[in-house]
Amino acid sequence: MPGEALWLLTGSAAFAAGVLNAVAGGGSFLTFPALVFAGVPPLAANATSAMAVSPGYLGSALGFRAELLAVPRALLQREVLIAALGGLMGAGLLLVTPAKLFSGLVPWLLLLATVLFAAGPFLARRNAGQGHPAWRLPGLLGVAIYGGYFNGGLGILLMALYTLTGESRLNTVNALKNLNSFVLSLLSVAAFAAAGAIVWPQAVWMMLLATAGGWVGARWAKRLPVLWVRRLVIATGLVMSALFFSR
Repeated sequence: MPGEALWLLTGSAAFAAGVLNAVAGGGSFLTFPALVFAGVPPLAANATSAMAVSPGYLGSALGFRAELLAVPRALLQREVLIAALGGLMGAGLLLVTPAKLFSGLVPWLLLLATVLFAAGPFLARRNAGQGHPAWRLPGLLGVAIYGGYFNGGLGILLMALYTLTGESRLNTVNALKNLNSFVLSLLSVAAFAAAGAIVWPQAVWMMLLATAGGWVGARWAKRLPVLWVRRLVIATGLVMSALFFSR
């Protein structure tokens, strides 16, 4: 494949990943295979993929800025700090723990998160009027640690967490998911950069396209019927789970 076609492939994958991450998560399943097909070694492809999609979360969060402004500032600040701490802890765990030990849990975590998200409306109705449960912040820390270690399925897990902890408005769930994904991903990406595992020309190119895709995806997510978005999230979670079980 000519070099221009490879750049087009990786750029298109990054844009589509930005859109998918804004709506449901799972964008790394587009960027990682595209980089491998372009000839990037798998380890470097994983690191470059994480770098490529992380700014897309920022573009998505900006697309949901009205929803973020409606969240109490003190709560938002606490959650951003917790996401940053969890991302740092997850990145540290990645550097000292064999990946094989954790990778066996990944498909089960994705499947559990998808089931929890699907049951979210029922559980949210049961929690109506009770405010945010006490386990919301510890739960966020756990998900952030996961995201710092392994980014796959992070959006599904965050959406499940927020749905189960009383966020009944899907746009607010998406806004919080994208903001905290961006914060914690920055730290894990910094670890990859320090290890010299990122292919920078492709990373910069894909970052630009993923950010644009994230902004477009945020606008689409607000226009799509809520039921469609929920079905897309659940379908994405099931597909991701199946892919990891098959590995």
